Formats: sequence, C-alpha cells, structure tokens
Amino acid sequence: MSASTLFLLGASHHTAPLELREKLALSGDKVDTLRGELRALAGLPEFAVLNTCNRVEIYGVAVQPEAIERLQAALCTLSQVDPKAFAQIRLQLLGRPAVQHLLEVAAGVDSQMVGETEILGQVKEAYATAQGSGSTGPVLNRMFQKTFQAAKHVRTHTGIGEGQISTASVAVDLALKIYGDLQRCRIFVIGAGEIGEKTARAFKSRGAGTMAVTSRRFQRAEELAREFGARAVPFDGMVEALPQFDIAVCSTAAPEAVITRHMAAVAMRHRPNQPLFFIDLAMPRNIDPAAADLANVFLYNLDDLAKIAEENLAQRQSEIERVRALLAGRAEALWGQLVPRMNGGGPAA
Repeated sequence: MSASTLFLLGASHHTAPLELREKLALSGDKVDTLRGELRALAGLPEFAVLNTCNRVEIYGVAVQPEAIERLQAALCTLSQVDPKAFAQIRLQLLGRPAVQHLLEVAAGVDSQMVGETEILGQVKEAYATAQGSGSTGPVLNRMFQKTFQAAKHVRTHTGIGEGQISTASVAVDLALKIYGDLQRCRIFVIGAGEIGEKTARAFKSRGAGTMAVTSRRFQRAEELAREFGARAVPFDGMVEALPQFDIAVCSTAAPEAVITRHMAAVAMRHRPNQPLFFIDLAMPRNIDPAAADLANVFLYNLDDLAKIAEENLAQRQSEIERVRALLAGRAEALWGQLVPRMNGGGPAA
C-alpha cells in the first residue's frame, strides 16, 4: 500500500463460531480500551469500531500496511485470542469491497437474521462514537453518511425488512411455537436494555400474560415493568424468582454468565416436571451452556434463533439479491468519491 487505503478488519457469524465470537466480543470497558489503543497507533488516521452481538469490525484508513497488522495484534491481545486462530476466521477487505460490505451490513442483508432492524441503529451509534472522539475524517465521514442514505433507500424501496425481523421478534415467535398460547405463560425478562425492552414489547404484543423484568439498575427495571404491566424484580433476587417462570430471556451486558448451571439446577428443584426454557440473546452469553444438560431445561442461543429465522429466508432470496445489486451500484459510486479523499483531494465531510 503506497497510498492511504480504506480497510475493514474483523470477524462475524459468517466466519467465526459462537465460542470464538464470544471471546472477540468487546464487552464492558474493552471497546473503550481498544479505541484508546487504536488512537495511539501510527499510520491509522481514521477508524470506527462496530461491536454487536454477531460481529466485531473495525473500519479505517491506513497509510501503511503495518497499521492493519498492529491493529490486529491489539485486538487479539485484548480479546486473548491466538493471532493464528484469528487469521483463520478474520474478514479483511480493502478498498471498494469494504464499502460494499458496510452498505450490506447497514441494510441488514449481511445479518445473521437477514432483514433485521437493529443493525442500522448499531452502525449509526458506532459512527457517532467515532466521530465524537475525533477518530473519523474525510473518508469515513463520507462513507458512513452515504451508507445511512443507502440503507434508508433500501428499507423504503424493497421488501427486505418485511415482517420487522429482529432478535426479539424471533425469540417471541419461538416461545409461541413452544407454548402456542402465551396468555398463561410466565415470562422473565433479564436485562432492561434496548433488546430487553424490544423483547418485552414483542411478548406483550403477542398476548403474554404474566411478565417480570429485572436489571442491575432496578429503577430501569421498574420503568420497563410499568410500561408493559409487568413486575420488577431486584437483580439480587433473580435466583429466588427464577422457579416462578416458564421462559427466561437474557440480554444483559455482563461479560460472564448471569445464570449458572447451579442456579438453573436450584430453580428446577422448585418446579419438578415443569420445563424451563432459556433464550440467551446476549454476547458474551448470559447463560452457562452446561445448564442445557439438566432435565427439562431447554436453552436457545443466538445461533439457534438464526436457524429458526432461516426457515423463511428462501422465500425472500430474490429480494435479497435485488438489494445486493442495488447496493453494488451505490458502492461503486461511493468508492469513486472516497478515492480522492484518501489522497487529500476531497472535502472534510
């Protein structure tokens, strides 16, 4: 690379198994730590970090090849992932393919649940954070701004988002398949963030009867409980409350399991012969996978939900191809605008 190069480096559900994605997930303070390390890297004038349940991707401009290598080393060290293992599952794109990839990510066609609605907001948040910290410049500013326009166009003029696909909606559809009628089903929403709120809303819209919410921030749990006619449970009372529910949906930002195998075993002793369904929407996972070994405990994670969502994917394949073709044209035009900016010949925004 003799001149500045636009790049993408990262990994997603397409390349990395759940166990490795869990290691790479920048939970807690890790994402801020990585941003701080990248700001100190030589040869990396622009970068933005996209960190979601199913992908960790760094978009940037490098003025020397070593900058990308140093970035990869920093990510592997922080995540405690063997660089050789990362090299086998990484996604690295340079130039126009990186543009095309971001467009497809924001439009929802690269998602584990194709057409899901959360990703555009996550991309916007990643860009806003990068811009606010001063790590974007003429190249990324233009690329992200045009990406948002393209994603809006796709949502408006194609059927890619029909059905309002989301992690929360697929989770609730799973519950419906299991129980048929949610009116008599007791549901425990663990985590009151954005996904927890969407999950509670989706359950309520499908006729859920008894529902409770817990969060480390009890005030937030109370707010959500009031909105959906649910009961707020203190986070430290979660273990005692767990046996009362038929379905527990977890979506906290905790870097480790909030429900262990032992906790699940204790809950099952208080509900003999009654199944308990766990739906883990978090990354890293909130529920110890070993809990699934217990009798009458059924555990579903993000990969399981993606398989369920794939059942309807074939019906929308032609729409997906239409979106990709539309975005390819936009990527080509946008790449033509970015090239002069990388060489100092374009405006700052």
